[in-house]
Amino acid sequence: MTAKPAATRAPRNISREFMTGAVTGAAILLFVCTGGAVIVKTIAHLHGGTAVVDRTLIAVMLLNIALILFGWFRYRALAEELSDLTDAGHRAQALAQRDPLTGFLNRRSLSDDGATLFASARRRDKAMAMLTIDVDHFKSVNDLHGYAVGDLLLAHVAETIAAIAPGASLLARLGEDEFACAFVFDSAHRNVADRIAERMIAALALPFRNNGVDIHTSVSIGIAHSDGDCGSIDALLRKADIALHAAKTSGRNRRAWFDHAMERALQLRGELEAGLRNAIPAQEIVPYFEQQVDLTTGRITGFEVLARWEHPVRGMIAPDAFIPIAEEIGMIGELSLSIMRQAFADARDWDAGLTLSVNVSPLQLRDAWLAQKIIKTLVETGFPASRLEIEITETALFDNLPLAQSIVGSLKNQGIRLALDDFGTGYSSLAHLRALPFDRIKIDKSFVSSILDNPESMAIVNTIVRLGDSLNLPTTAEGIEDAAIEERLHAIGCAKGQGYLYGRPLGTAQVRRLLAEKRLLAQRPDRDAPPPRGIAPRLAS
Repeated sequence: MTAKPAATRAPRNISREFMTGAVTGAAILLFVCTGGAVIVKTIAHLHGGTAVVDRTLIAVMLLNIALILFGWFRYRALAEELSDLTDAGHRAQALAQRDPLTGFLNRRSLSDDGATLFASARRRDKAMAMLTIDVDHFKSVNDLHGYAVGDLLLAHVAETIAAIAPGASLLARLGEDEFACAFVFDSAHRNVADRIAERMIAALALPFRNNGVDIHTSVSIGIAHSDGDCGSIDALLRKADIALHAAKTSGRNRRAWFDHAMERALQLRGELEAGLRNAIPAQEIVPYFEQQVDLTTGRITGFEVLARWEHPVRGMIAPDAFIPIAEEIGMIGELSLSIMRQAFADARDWDAGLTLSVNVSPLQLRDAWLAQKIIKTLVETGFPASRLEIEITETALFDNLPLAQSIVGSLKNQGIRLALDDFGTGYSSLAHLRALPFDRIKIDKSFVSSILDNPESMAIVNTIVRLGDSLNLPTTAEGIEDAAIEERLHAIGCAKGQGYLYGRPLGTAQVRRLLAEKRLLAQRPDRDAPPPRGIAPRLAS
């Protein structure tokens, strides 16, 4: 059974105590009327007088005294209860205004108190600075050390912020690991906010020690100030949040000042995200194909599949603008399979010797059903598994190598080939070559494009080619842009190449015309007929 709230108890208490007060008041009046006479007669009687004391009056007087004492004690109890209710109200008000863990203002209180400070700064012709501070990778602290340690870390962060912030600052906790610091400063000395932010970043980069264990963390800070077009505390806080987002996306452990380009970029990102959710099922994002060429014969051996967004208003959108968004909102898997399905259907009737290379995102390798989804797409489109090459970057293998091995095993069982993409840019290339059954190594374009004028790049590319030869893994060089680079790569034994030297990526219609010219296009099957049989859906890993 739950206790009733103070707001419900108060009317009953008032009604009950009103009755108690009325009875006590009546008792006092009766005592005044009868008590005097009884006391006088009693005193006279005790001194030998002839006065007769009425026993009934004595009983009434004693009853009056009892009622008066009862009323006094009830008054004391009521006073204490009212004091408790007042204290509880103060505590409730404090909880409504402040964060219980840090003692900082909450977001609503920052908005209320900040509005007052904002108006005061305007009247004094001063500026107001807003710093939003976010603990980098805080979730990993909770995951590794537990929520109790996470709370201790947050309290430490709050104490550090309070120690560095100017004395009259408004300090608030906006979310689980996000804080705010607002203060007034002279707009002619904008570097004041920079210095405070730098001190906070430096202080919070020091390890936090708990039970003999050092917890390393950092913070990102967004800074905004109340310039001419900032009309309210809420607008100032929004600008600081936008700057914080920019600081985190540019690498964390740093500060960033708000500028309007950030706001425009954020609006564009929001528009792209909203459009992306409709563009994938509508197949506005389509495959483009980059040629892969045999460096010995010059013949086309296949194509790498790339994604392009044919936006109905913005025109062609490059993948680096929407792929990161698809990864952030959890749609990269759906996008990748859509591109595969379209590419497989387009390439079904190409020459049987032409392959397709498809890069999978590191996030897709967290999906234990990835292999089955790719195999199902092959079956539905009738594209032969032997003509498909899946490209995996080294960084994609860091999170869960056993799961990657399971996925790769299922793909290899169906005859799909595997390429290690961007070789040389990771941290444990040789270990990955041993751990997974790769069929090809792709040399990153950052090395290839500079081999003519950078001896180190040339040495790295030459070493990768030699390593591939020793492991019976042919190499493909990315980013070939002129004939001299192609000639050098061919001279050291690189098998294949791709890049703008052979042409820009082509759309479906363009690549069909190219293949028709080179007599690499078979008769196109009837679109209304069911796709030809591909591989059997054997899903053993």
